[in-house]
Amino acid sequence: MTLVYPVQSLAAHPPRLSPAYKSTVKRSPSKPLIPMRHTLSELTGPVYGHETVREHDHDLTIQGKGEPIGERIIVHGHVLDEDGRGVPNALVELWQANACGRYVHVVDQHPAPLDPNFTGAGRAQTDAEGYYRFVTIKPGAYPWGNHHNAWRPAHIHFSVFGHAFVSRLVTQMYFPGDPLFPFDPIFNSVTDEKARNRMVSAFDLDNTKPDWALCYRFNIVLRGRNATPMENK
Repeated sequence: MTLVYPVQSLAAHPPRLSPAYKSTVKRSPSKPLIPMRHTLSELTGPVYGHETVREHDHDLTIQGKGEPIGERIIVHGHVLDEDGRGVPNALVELWQANACGRYVHVVDQHPAPLDPNFTGAGRAQTDAEGYYRFVTIKPGAYPWGNHHNAWRPAHIHFSVFGHAFVSRLVTQMYFPGDPLFPFDPIFNSVTDEKARNRMVSAFDLDNTKPDWALCYRFNIVLRGRNATPMENK
């Protein structure tokens, strides 16, 4: 991976101020940012999590005493650098709503049922080729109060950690053909259509398991001209 940060990455990420996404109005900076050079300790220091990944942490369907409710799916892909090479040993974490569109979180009081057999959180570590794989439940859409009749498209949050705490990146994965895309300010805060499409997974029939689970492929490109849009850039 090159050491010079490719400026093409910047065009892919949503602006910090996206007025249609109301919470950005309050939290976006009003003055120009001041670049801070990372020190050696920031770039090489330990990152929490890699050593705690357990054998079945990638399978969100076996965390409870029974099977969770909803459509079982496989989500897999590669974490790639700007040159298309797999990034090994990256910590990939995900969190999501359940099949009814509700998170296991005290703030989420959406009147939809919680599933006692589904936490909505998992983690995996990429292999030597940068490959990861999860088994989970397809999340449901949910209301979020940003505007009248506001609903979020079905999505899964992804966090990718490198080998230092400051290397964490966060993005969202969507499902193809969702009718809520045109109405979602978060999805459309990524103004470049090609970049938006890089957040949409692809249905993967070849890796769909007959009579068991549909499969979706989602590659995460960390930077460069084909970078996946990130929320924290």
